[in-house]
Parts: sequence; structure tokens; C-alpha cells
Amino acid sequence: MWVSPQYLSPDEAAALLHPDDVVGMGLGPANPHALLAAMSRRTDWTNLTIGGALVLGLFDLFTHPNVHYRCGFFGPAERYYKSVGGDVQLVPAGFRQFAPILERLAPRVMMVQATPPDYRGFVNLSLHHGATFDSLRRAGRDPERILMVECTPHLPRTRALDGHPNEIHVDEIDVLVMSDEHPVSLPEEARTAVDEKIAEIAATYIPDTATLQTGIGSVPSVVAETLAAREHGAFGIHSEMFTDGLWKLHLAGKVRNQAKGIFDGVSVTTFALGSAGLYEWLDGNEEVAFGPVHVVNDPTIIGENRTFVSINGAISVDLFGQVVADSVAGRQISGVGGHEDFVAGAELALDDVSLICLPATIEINGVLTSRLVAQLPLGSVVATPRHHTAVVITEYGAADLRGATVRERAERLSAIAHPQFRDELFAAAATLDR
Repeated sequence: MWVSPQYLSPDEAAALLHPDDVVGMGLGPANPHALLAAMSRRTDWTNLTIGGALVLGLFDLFTHPNVHYRCGFFGPAERYYKSVGGDVQLVPAGFRQFAPILERLAPRVMMVQATPPDYRGFVNLSLHHGATFDSLRRAGRDPERILMVECTPHLPRTRALDGHPNEIHVDEIDVLVMSDEHPVSLPEEARTAVDEKIAEIAATYIPDTATLQTGIGSVPSVVAETLAAREHGAFGIHSEMFTDGLWKLHLAGKVRNQAKGIFDGVSVTTFALGSAGLYEWLDGNEEVAFGPVHVVNDPTIIGENRTFVSINGAISVDLFGQVVADSVAGRQISGVGGHEDFVAGAELALDDVSLICLPATIEINGVLTSRLVAQLPLGSVVATPRHHTAVVITEYGAADLRGATVRERAERLSAIAHPQFRDELFAAAATLDR
């Protein structure tokens, strides 16, 4: 028999945690900020373990010496916590692996943020379906565990992908916390001339009826905005993350979702992160459907979309086509997320393609450095292996690696490097595959 939840303040809810405990959360927009702030006001932790990813705020909790944060995806907050001595440890995993990893951690307490209950008694998980829906419900049904839901009226109520509800009834919730927290808005990244040139080249690979996935970062967003300004377009959307760029594509009337071949009629995503305007537009919007990551990021399902184009950024690419996307010299800066899922999903049909977009250079300590390299530096971590990499784009052109030999791939990548580095890369390419 279900029991009605307790309505508690954030501090009252945080007091239910043991000094030695295990807590689980979802990624980014699922984070319950009032609860995390209340937990930060406690100082009696002896061995608190938190499983989560991409915390979107700064909380003293994560710098407490007896708090251990096991993280699946780094953002600015995780990098900061680690820099000041917090015990933040990466758990390498793609987004689809978050669910089994969380189950192995066996958190006694699950936390999430959601909309307030509606007239039927259901809270809506709003901006994040992700990998935690089943874990949340299991915690609520287990008398030995606790499900805490932080409700704020500032979250949009979003549509679920058919057959995959994103609502939980209050009878399944142990603790309800009402807050006045606003969802975190991402600052708009300044677009550069290099971004625009890369987007211009990328757009030539995108037919007017393509189904699109765009990753995080300025270049994928600029690509979406470039398509929004194009004269024609009747695109579909199937993307792990729903961004401002995809919102602008909708506003331009360029999203039809009529020719995808799967999930026709709706843009498909598993979480949204962007501006306040995006969140307001999503509220009650039937054009975007949120589904679980095991569906949205499944490469075989992704591959069922017709003319699928995946657009993602990268940090560096070597002449074999290996992509580094989430670390710099072994230092974690983001995470795998769904990068490899969408790259793999875009290689299953002749009319699909994945685009890896990056500026040709970066300035490090005043020295111009190529992002296309003969060999990855010692300590580099490959996010996408060479056999999945299709088309690499810089402001100097596109290297189509599909069906190319090792030598051909290296030569094509060398050709789109900054002119200052091309000769040495071509020389390195000539030594490969001997």
C-alpha cells in the first residue's frame, strides 16, 4: 500500500540522511539544488558517497573532506571542486551506462528535482529523463530506501516519449520538498569567425530533410543556427541534449519531424539545457518528447532515422582518426556522454553521417598549437575510436574518412590542418601503413 509523502523543508529532508550514507542523483538538470544547499549546511558527514554527474552549481558539500563524489560527467563545477581538494572521482562511462553503474552503487537515498504535483498527483521530471527514472521508482517502492523529490514551480512540464513516462505519482515518493529554485541557464557562447566557417562547411553535409543530433558546445549550436537561416529545411530531431540551437531551428519553422522513419511527429531528446527562453518554450510543448537514455542513445535506434546527421565537437584528432573529446592530457574536462553512441548510430546506413567539428588550432601559453596531431600525446584518452570516425571538419575543410585506408585518412586529415602544420603532418602521414 502506498503511503503519502512527507512534505519537508530542505533542511528537514537533509536531516534524514545518515552521516555515513549513499545518495544517487541524475545528470545536470535533475540536480535538486535546494537539497544540495541544505546538505552543504551539515558538517557532520563521516562517509557520504554521492553518485551523479554534471552538477550545475557550487555547493560546499562537495568540498567536505568526508564527502566522496563519484561522477560520470565533469563540468565547470566538478573541475572546480577537484581543484580545491574535493574528492571528485570520474567513473568512466557513456550516458547509457549510468543506470547500471548507479544500481551497483546501491544508493539508499535517491534525489531529483521535478515540477510540483499536478491535479492527478503526478510530478513531472521536466528537463531530464536520462538514466535514473527506474532507479527513482525503485527507491520509492522500497521501504528500506528513500526517494526525495524537490519540486519547483519554475520548471517546465514536458512531454514524454510515447511508452516512456516521465512522471511519478506522489504516492511513490517518500519526501517532497518545495523550493523556489530556477533551472540553471547556460550563458550564450560568443560565436567566432572560425565557428561560422566550420558551420558553413558542415551544412554542406546536411540535406534539407535530415534528422539531426547536436552535441554541447558553440560549434554544434552555430551549425543549428546556420541551418535555421538557410532558405529550405524540413528537419527531424533525435538528440541526447536539446539546446538553444535546436530551439532556434524550431522557431525558424525548419523542424517538421515528418520523414524520420521512427518517432515521426516529435523531436526526441533525453535532457535539455540552455536558456530561460528555451525552458519557457518547452513548458507544455507537444513538439518535443523526452525519453530514457537507453532508448534515445541506442545506436541501433538512432540508425533507424532516415538521413541521420550527428554533429559533435572534439578537442583533438590524430592522423588515425582517433578522437579526444573529454580530456586534455589526461585531465578530465567533460565526459563521454552520448558522443560515441551517436557517432556509431550515424554509420549504419549510406545516407547517414557523423561530423566531428573542431577548430584547427588552439593557443596554449601564447603558442599556436595544432589540434590535428600525428600522434596523441602520452596520457590522452580516446573518446571515439578511429573506426567510428566519419567526417572531420575544421575551418580549412572536411576530411571524409569513410572507406579510406590508413594512409588516405592521414593525408585527408593533414590537408585540413592549419597551413603552418601541414608539411609536418603530411610527412608523418607518409610513414603510416608501411
